[in-house]
Amino acid sequence: PSPQTVFDGVRKLEPGTSLSFSAGRAEIRTYWRPQFRPDRSAREDDLAAELREGLEHGVRATAPDARTGAFLSGGLDSSTVAGYLGKVTARPARTFSIGFGVPEYDELKFARIARDHFGCDGQEYNVTSADVLAALPIVATSYDEPFGNSSAVPVLFCAQLAKRHGIDRLLAGDGGDELFAGNSRYAQQKLFNLYDAIPAVLRDQVISRLVSFIHPNSRITPLRKLRSYVEQASIPLPIRLETWNYAYREGVGQMLNPEFAASIDVEAPMRQMTEVFGRIDAADVLDRELAYDWRFTLADNDLRKVTSMCELTGVDVSYPMLDQRLVELAMKIPPSMKMRGLALRSFFKRATRDFLPAQILNKEKHGFGLPFGTWMKSEPALAEMVYANLSDLKRRRMFRDGFIDDLISQQRSGHAAYYGYFLWDLAILEQWLTHQATRK
Repeated sequence: PSPQTVFDGVRKLEPGTSLSFSAGRAEIRTYWRPQFRPDRSAREDDLAAELREGLEHGVRATAPDARTGAFLSGGLDSSTVAGYLGKVTARPARTFSIGFGVPEYDELKFARIARDHFGCDGQEYNVTSADVLAALPIVATSYDEPFGNSSAVPVLFCAQLAKRHGIDRLLAGDGGDELFAGNSRYAQQKLFNLYDAIPAVLRDQVISRLVSFIHPNSRITPLRKLRSYVEQASIPLPIRLETWNYAYREGVGQMLNPEFAASIDVEAPMRQMTEVFGRIDAADVLDRELAYDWRFTLADNDLRKVTSMCELTGVDVSYPMLDQRLVELAMKIPPSMKMRGLALRSFFKRATRDFLPAQILNKEKHGFGLPFGTWMKSEPALAEMVYANLSDLKRRRMFRDGFIDDLISQQRSGHAAYYGYFLWDLAILEQWLTHQATRK
């Protein structure tokens, strides 16, 4: 995460900062930092009207013309942007959608619902394992640093599809989940935060001690889940957000070659994330999680992913959901209104219920993930390429002997998607390192 980079002695500017040079001196200053001030006296109808005005303004501010199109995944945000693009230009929005042919990952049916609802001029493309085989080296070497988000692949093919159809600029829906509480982890953390409301003495002296007697692999499912809940709830934010992460769960000591681990600061990312979370100017935990995601999920991940792949294709990209009016509105809406109970995007869905089709408003949250782990099991050519990269990576002596082989075995016999993500990261890392060596 910024301000660190993979290069020794090189730093990135953090979001909301600027670097200026004067009289031979450099100065870094922060020019913007989120400040959440919920307006609990505001009427929801008034805020909803403000949202709709902000959405239209965000699209209009991109100055769309006949060579402007929109990503359309079928989710809330891309559907909203596509709908407002048609409204602002008074002509069918030109939209571009990606499928995978794997039911758990494919949302084309929802993209088609939005397309038909708004009368869009839509184009589709199904990404295949052969596409991934061809794209992996391109994606790996297109970023300044190793970048492991596999959904860069569908973004690349979607941008290429748009370019082939004469599009110079794409409007993307990134940002809506982070502004208006749409990521599933917000509901998960809300459940974990209930544990913090228990008096400390009861929580630490009674519950945690009793739970410690439950075996982690207990055959009694409710007891096993209770232990897991208490263990996770006891981890402070934001570190708790990483408990799903394979690297966190496995532990650096089990992964890295001790000599290599000793040469780097393995705790730096966690320390940086904790410092950022502690500096956020928000009273409510949900708002702090949102601002944290603006910093890392958006600035250090999603926006970099989409912008880089569009630039590679020769297409500009704009983010109407991140219009200043909408960001300021998000900091004004009370957290209890953004997410009622455990219902994600409560406010946004109510505000757009007369605009978006019901099927999209009511659909379950779905990411833009790549079925990489699944294809690793079913497509020999892709698996062979990845294994060749992993074999080369072993020789760098960064990882413990046997670790990569064990990971491959777990991916083959266990949860293909979960372990597949980490195999993707390692393959990307090797491709990137090899590319760097050829540039010297």
